[in-house]
Amino acid sequence: MDYAKPLPSYLVQRYHGWKATSYKENQGWYRRLATDGQRPRAMVISCCDSRVHVTSIFGADQGEFFIHRNIANLVPPYEPDGDHHGTSAAVEYAVSILGVVHLIVLGHSQCGGIQGCIDMCKGQAPELEAKESFVGRWMDILRSKFEQVSDIEDRDEQARQLEKHAVITSLENLMTFPFVASAVADGSLSLHGLWTDIGEGGLQCYDHAAEKFLQV
Repeated sequence: MDYAKPLPSYLVQRYHGWKATSYKENQGWYRRLATDGQRPRAMVISCCDSRVHVTSIFGADQGEFFIHRNIANLVPPYEPDGDHHGTSAAVEYAVSILGVVHLIVLGHSQCGGIQGCIDMCKGQAPELEAKESFVGRWMDILRSKFEQVSDIEDRDEQARQLEKHAVITSLENLMTFPFVASAVADGSLSLHGLWTDIGEGGLQCYDHAAEKFLQV
C-alpha cells in the first residue's frame, strides 16, 4: 500500500516562502542552533489543540522552549513499568538531560479532550469507554476529578473548571517523578500551572498557596 503521499502544495509554497524570508534573514541563528545544540530554560506541556500557540503567547523564538503536546495537556503519574510513555519520556529528557529550570503546564479554554472526559463521565460518550479508545484511556488520568465539578450546572463553567483541574492534576503527577521532586526540592526546578482563554487572550497562573488561578 502506497500510504506516503506528496506534501500538499500549499505547504510546499509556505516552506519556500519561509526559506526565502525568515530563514535567509536569520541564517546565522539557525546554524548556531544546529551546531551548538538546544539549551531551553523552560519546558512547556500543552494541548495538541491547534489554537494553542505556545511560542506566540510568550513571544518565543526557536530554541527557547522544549515543547511537548498531548491531549488535554495531561501528565500521567510516574509508572516505570517498561511500557511506552511519550509524555514521561519528554519530562525525563527535559529535566534530566536538558536541565530546564522551569516546567510549565498550559491548559486552555474550549478543550475538546476535557469535554470528552465530561461526556464520558456522564455516560454520554460510549465510544470513549471502549478499551481500544486511546483518547478515552488517556482521559482516565483526569476522570476522578470530575466529582469536583459534577455539581456545576453551567456547561461552560463546568468545562472551564475541569480544564483547570487538568493543570493541577498534571502538576501533582509531575511531583510523583523522583527526578522532578528532587529538582524542585533543591531549587533547580520550578513548576508552573497556567490556563489561557483562547477567545479573550487571557492568561491565569495557579497559586498553590491560595489554591486558585490568578490573572497574570
